[in-house]
Amino acid sequence: MTVKESIIHMLEDKIQMIHRNDGAIYLVGPVKLPVNLYGETKTFQWYCWLNCNEVTDRIERIIEKLSSVDLAEMQQSSVLVYGDFANADDALIRMHSICHTGDIFGSKRCDCGFQLKQSMKMITEHGTGALFYLANHEGRGIGLFSKAMAYVLQEKGLDTVEANLSLGFVDDARNYDDAIEVLKTLRSKPVTLITNNPKKLQALQNAGLNVSDREPLWGDVSEFNEKYLQTKIKRSGHLRAEAREE
Repeated sequence: MTVKESIIHMLEDKIQMIHRNDGAIYLVGPVKLPVNLYGETKTFQWYCWLNCNEVTDRIERIIEKLSSVDLAEMQQSSVLVYGDFANADDALIRMHSICHTGDIFGSKRCDCGFQLKQSMKMITEHGTGALFYLANHEGRGIGLFSKAMAYVLQEKGLDTVEANLSLGFVDDARNYDDAIEVLKTLRSKPVTLITNNPKKLQALQNAGLNVSDREPLWGDVSEFNEKYLQTKIKRSGHLRAEAREE
């Protein structure tokens, strides 16, 4: 067996192709990922996916294509899976939008970093679930550079929605189609969605997914993000924790 054949053999059962009308989604994993979560080590199974116009089930072709494309300049999303996600009767899921400032730097201007870690904690305590980390959702889909400009406008008095609209964007430009296709591949049973955002819930339900319940996720309120959180409720329709409907 050649070196190339050996590499292909190691990868072939770790890459799945999900057909789409405009190409394919290539899903690689699972990869064992021990995570430091509030001082404890929790082991997740990590998957990452890539959109591609070319449809092929030849692993060698996928590898050849990767070396000719600068993927570091492109966004790729991933998902952390915990427990027996495919078979458990009930599972928690979180569709988490990347937040460079909150998730990485720990910014207090938003609650994203708190929501990221807290949803992972909720999933591990529940026993099974998945956190989808959506890399093309920065700033509700407007991108990091535009988000920085929106922050400048917010410092001048505009709220989050006003800032996005003034830059020519809609309030929320996020799309969940890819994540939904990956979710369908990993699990067919009902899920409980961790969110305060009814648009996320609607996106999953419109795709035909069986969402059995919604779990709210509020916290880490401070003087730095109070206006931001109120704008989520008053302008973007986010549901208060106490307003949850069973």
